[in-house]
Amino acid sequence: MPTYAYACKDCSHAFEIVQSFTDNSLTSCPECQGSLRKKFNSVGVVFKGSGFYRNDSRDTKGSSVPPAAAPVTPAAAPAPAAAG
Repeated sequence: MPTYAYACKDCSHAFEIVQSFTDNSLTSCPECQGSLRKKFNSVGVVFKGSGFYRNDSRDTKGSSVPPAAAPVTPAAAPAPAAAG
């Protein structure tokens, strides 16, 4: 069962609750009885198994990513001007 995050519009109380897909969304804050809003988070998708490889969707020819450049060494700082 998925975990949903809610935040109160009135008192800013935030909490998470485990609910079924078929359960109705909560509408009142358990702290102040104010109105709630459901917070949405980004979801990461990970494909696991022997049929998925890191390079399956990559084109090996004509890649738009240039190869890594050689490390750049910083130039020597100029000597401070002599006080006159």
